[in-house]
Amino acid sequence: MTVTDETRQALERQRTVDITTTGRRSGQPRRMEIWRYQASGRYWLTGSPGARDWYANVLTHPKFTLHLAGLDVQVRGRPVTDPDERALVLGEIVPTLDWAGSLESWIAGSPLVEIEFDGCVHRSGVRLARDGRVA
Repeated sequence: MTVTDETRQALERQRTVDITTTGRRSGQPRRMEIWRYQASGRYWLTGSPGARDWYANVLTHPKFTLHLAGLDVQVRGRPVTDPDERALVLGEIVPTLDWAGSLESWIAGSPLVEIEFDGCVHRSGVRLARDGRVA
């Protein structure tokens, strides 16, 4: 199994993942559990509307670790602030959630981060492309 296959299979299998961000003020590692989503052929992190520490950390320190079934992948978070892009992505995610509330409230107030693999390095040392494939 290649790193690509292993990473992709873990992403497909696991909706709940752990991430380790760097604290925006402390500079210390902060590990937490979060749900990842797939929309528009890419992978995303989001949450219900409101302020989130993990999001503030990614805004300050975009590189973080994505922990997937024994795989630790260094990735970069791209915060999505453009209203049209937020509407497109969240328009795919929110309808799949029974408890989500209105799409409009998510577009207006939810954190939204694209998980970017481009140029990131898997723990095996292999460089990854944007979609998580071997570059």
